[in-house]
Amino acid sequence: MKLPKSAHTSRPWRIHEIAPDFQVEDVWALPTPGGPEDFPRLVEQTVSGDNFPEGAPLLVRVVWAARWKIGSVFGWDRPKAGLGTRVASLRDRLPDEMREAPRGPESAGFPLTPVYLLKDEWAAELANGTVHTIMHLGWVPGESGGYRGQMTVLVKPNGRFGAVYMAAIKPFRLWLVYPALMREIERSWRAGAAGQPPVHP
Repeated sequence: MKLPKSAHTSRPWRIHEIAPDFQVEDVWALPTPGGPEDFPRLVEQTVSGDNFPEGAPLLVRVVWAARWKIGSVFGWDRPKAGLGTRVASLRDRLPDEMREAPRGPESAGFPLTPVYLLKDEWAAELANGTVHTIMHLGWVPGESGGYRGQMTVLVKPNGRFGAVYMAAIKPFRLWLVYPALMREIERSWRAGAAGQPPVHP
């Protein structure tokens, strides 16, 4: 379920102090009910690349592949447009005590670089020719007891072109990619809860 931006900004996440120049783009309540100790399993599932976008509907897979093809043609995803070249990593902004904390696992399914992992918060980043973006996961109390995951995407567009790009892809994100991703997250979470113990990094 899509949430208002205040669902992210009202919580005392450490990402606020680390990336105050990033704007909140999307906030989603994840279909991942669990207990207070289940956050590591959510992080592990997210980075495993389980079955997305391969298991998504055909239209989602076509849109996903088209993005990477267009990016290849125009050079959006070249190394010189990424972390450590066009933009500095958010790791450079971490306070000393967070530099010593775990980063969290590397992502297999998405080109994300982990920034930090805390007991209820994980952040990873990606930069290319269009945007510097953060995927932020949090573990929050549910409305009817227990806990659930919350995913926030924060962005810093690369100038005017990046802002136009983000506006252009918004309908595809909201109406195609995110609904398919939420279904896959729910499927994987239920499968893990049924047959696997939580994974702790």
